[in-house]
Amino acid sequence: MSRPRTYQTEAIIIKKIKLGEADRILTLYTPILGKIQAVAKGIRRPKSKLAGHLELLTHSTVSFARGRNLDTIIGSQTIDSFLPLKSDLSLTAYALYTTELINQFTAEYIENRPLFQLLLETLHQLCLTGNRELLLRHFELHLFKEIGYRPQLRECVVCRQPLQPVLNYFSSDTGGMLCPDCRLTQTIVYPLSVDALKVLRWLQDNDFITISRLKIEPKLSHELERVSRNYIKYLLEREVKSVAWLDSLKQSTQLI
Repeated sequence: MSRPRTYQTEAIIIKKIKLGEADRILTLYTPILGKIQAVAKGIRRPKSKLAGHLELLTHSTVSFARGRNLDTIIGSQTIDSFLPLKSDLSLTAYALYTTELINQFTAEYIENRPLFQLLLETLHQLCLTGNRELLLRHFELHLFKEIGYRPQLRECVVCRQPLQPVLNYFSSDTGGMLCPDCRLTQTIVYPLSVDALKVLRWLQDNDFITISRLKIEPKLSHELERVSRNYIKYLLEREVKSVAWLDSLKQSTQLI
C-alpha cells in the first residue's frame, strides 16, 4: 500500500539551516515520526506566511508533501510559540541547549513519544520556573532514560552493593556510581557528595512538578552540572556547542 502524498503532524522546531536565497531546511521533533528534516520554501522572504509558525522553539501543527530527497512543508499552524523563550536571551540559551541534546542524541524516524513529551514539558516549564538549572538536570536525566543510558544511582555498578551515605563516585565509562572501594577499578571518576546523589535520585524518579519546590545551593548545583556534562560529553564523544554560549550568559548575568 502506497503512502499518502501529504501528511500532517505536531512538531517542535529544533534546528534551522539556510538553503539558497529564500529557503530553509528545518529539523523537527515529532511524537510519532521522531526527528525529521524538511524544506520550508520561501520562508526567508518578508511576506512568507509560514515563517511565524516555523520559528525555532515553536510547537506547531505542520503539513508536508513527500519529496524525492527531503519532504516539503506546505502548511503550518502554531500551537504554542513559547514567547518567553524568545524574549529573554538567557531562556533562549537554556531552551536551545535542550533542543541540541535532542538533535544530537536521536536518529531520524525513530518514534519516541515520551521524549517528545519531555521536550514539550521542559520548554513549557522554562517559561514558568525560575529554577532553570534544576530543570535542565531533570531534563538530562530523563533524556538519558529515554535513549537507553539511564545511569545507575542506587548501587555500585561493579560490586552491586547498595551505596552507603558517604562520598561515592560517578563513572561515565560504567554508566553509574562506584563505591569508595570500587572506584580504583576506573581511571576517570567524579566524586559525588551525599546531597548531590540524593538530588540526582530525586530528579531521576520524579516529574518536574514534584521536584520544582526543591531549593539547592550554587555549590551543589555546580556539582550536579559537572557530573551531568561529563556524562553527556562521554556519550556524544564531543562537547555540546550551546554550552559555551550558556556559560557565557551565566557569567555575564550571574544566573543560577
